Amino acid sequence: MADDFIISGESIPLRSRRLVELPLPPLYTHSPLTLPVHVVRGSKSGPRLFVSAALHGDELNGTEIIRRLLNQPALKRLRGTLVAVPIVNVYGLIHQSRYLPDRRDLNRSFPGSTKGSLAARLAHLFMKEIVHNCTHGIDLHTGAIHRSNLPQIRANLDDSETAMLADAFGVPVLLNANLRDGSLREAAAEHGIPMLLYEAGEALRFDEVPIRAGLKGIINVMRQLGMLPRSRSRQQRLHEPFVARSSSWVRATASGLFRKIGALGSRVRRGDIIGLIDDPFSRDLYEVTATSSGIIIGCSEIPLVHEGEALFHIARFEDAREVAGHVDSFHSVFSPDEQAEQPDFDEPPIV
Repeated sequence: MADDFIISGESIPLRSRRLVELPLPPLYTHSPLTLPVHVVRGSKSGPRLFVSAALHGDELNGTEIIRRLLNQPALKRLRGTLVAVPIVNVYGLIHQSRYLPDRRDLNRSFPGSTKGSLAARLAHLFMKEIVHNCTHGIDLHTGAIHRSNLPQIRANLDDSETAMLADAFGVPVLLNANLRDGSLREAAAEHGIPMLLYEAGEALRFDEVPIRAGLKGIINVMRQLGMLPRSRSRQQRLHEPFVARSSSWVRATASGLFRKIGALGSRVRRGDIIGLIDDPFSRDLYEVTATSSGIIIGCSEIPLVHEGEALFHIARFEDAREVAGHVDSFHSVFSPDEQAEQPDFDEPPIV
């Protein structure tokens, strides 16, 4: 790409930093809305990376990750351009909802159009002003409401450049995920833009470990792309990430009050009891068993369940025991209680 960077008709030169507010359709109360876009340009041209969060309006960890990213002193040595969008679905954020006011899922509405639904118009704006201006992307997500995800990267790992960036991110679990119709990842891929999707934590919650891991992962990717200088730290990488080629959900076999036994990151074998469901009326007890062997990468966080609800997400690995050990190491490194020097984490942890 040329050195010119034009967004919403505004040309942003090298060695500058701007906040651009893209106009959005107003609320029905006539209250104006804008899409905030932070553009940081280095002293030299280079890769253009967009980092987006709150594509689902109730997924908040990414907004905090981007806040911390924009405060990083290392950005003074940036090469290329960082485009940071802390809140994509402003409408959903206002209502603490995953969806837009028309109940559409923005991440099933790409590439969008200028004459379609509200979701389609927002998707089109994001593609035109953000994606088409960039060479790479990272989209930050959490689990849905009342559901937590282990820090993980979902990407097309059959693409060599995407796989390289996923490996550099530095989480223990990579999920080779198919592109979903209407997703931002699919739309970016159609334009040849390698993109990672980071999943970690729970909707409507801040979680310090996923936030720290996400911030570190983005910095790692920027270093891999040559946007930031290589770290001078002598800390060695704990392990190579493990790739899961398939995963499945364990669903409730009955309705009632759910008690978890299996935890995020724990290793399970097919047939293991990983939860219990009590019927408070009949006092019947139902066991929830693992339908496959692997690592728990997602789980429900609410005790009230209906028959058929998704309770545990299990990723399959060749050596689940080794993966579980590395997940434990990963959590210890990013725990706020870790006393080792961590220059990227100079803010008080969220507790």
